[in-house]
Amino acid sequence: MSSTSQTPAPAAAVTPAQPKVRRRRGIRRLNTRDRVVVALLLGIPLLLDLVFVWFPAIGTVLLSFTKWNGVGSLHTKTCQPNMPSILNNGCWYGVQNYHQAATIYPEFWPAVRHNLIWLAVFVLIATPLGMLFAVLIDRGIRGSRMYQSILFLPVMLSLALVGIIWEFVYSQNFGLINTVIGRNGNDNAIDWLGNPHLNLWAVLVEATWRQAGYVMVLYLAGLKAVDPTLREAALMDGANAWQTFWRVIFPVMRPINIVIMVVTVIESLRAFDLVYITNKGINGLELLSVLVTSNIVGETQRVGFGSALGVVLLVISLVPISIFLYQTFRREESR
Repeated sequence: MSSTSQTPAPAAAVTPAQPKVRRRRGIRRLNTRDRVVVALLLGIPLLLDLVFVWFPAIGTVLLSFTKWNGVGSLHTKTCQPNMPSILNNGCWYGVQNYHQAATIYPEFWPAVRHNLIWLAVFVLIATPLGMLFAVLIDRGIRGSRMYQSILFLPVMLSLALVGIIWEFVYSQNFGLINTVIGRNGNDNAIDWLGNPHLNLWAVLVEATWRQAGYVMVLYLAGLKAVDPTLREAALMDGANAWQTFWRVIFPVMRPINIVIMVVTVIESLRAFDLVYITNKGINGLELLSVLVTSNIVGETQRVGFGSALGVVLLVISLVPISIFLYQTFRREESR
């Protein structure tokens, strides 16, 4: 019996695995039309920002070191002492505008104090109140849409109209408050807007009424963007509603908190309409914004001095914003 020997087939040559080479997508070069579109999309907003924000801000800082009434040209000559203002117009005045504001301008320090009080009320009362409204509405209480519309209504009104509405509320003889408390007689009526010890707090109620609705809308937008699984995980861990908000939800809304902080500072320091409608910003309602306006476009037209007051207002607004942003970003880096 013959056996046929079968020769095994040669094994296929095993080639080492070649590493996969990722093909990088080449960046498509922009053609002329794309470059024009990109230049317009970036250039127009940048140009508007420079023209309407940065150039006026830098110009205000430079004008604050001059003695100028808005008429005539500016020059680099130093102002001469003991000379009429008309002969010193447009000259370099150094820090004298700031020195005069701090020493011989009687409305300056009351205005600074009132601006700081306004800022404190917005930070400590209006913002927490708006946050509370947002949390309650976000929990889906009955009639939440109606409450949201009512609380947001003051935001849709101009500050001038808000001031007119509250003038009827604070009216000395026929106002709502004096009528309710029985103090609408000529002898015992409370002058809410004329008394310098009361009018600032009365106007702050108006401003808080509007600001709380504004903050509520911002916080509602932040609460809607929070991942619902975070709430579920907190509930599963046994956290109550208070602990869930402060330890889970509130830290997640840090970007919203930054926006609200910046908006609160800006809104509090640019306050002008309410006090100007009430009594043109005098008799207990002095604010830096009113002083800036009265000096630049008023009868005196001291543009250099008004610019110095504007720079002071700018510095006051930048200090809390810078501190808050520094603390926030430092916490982010430490994580």
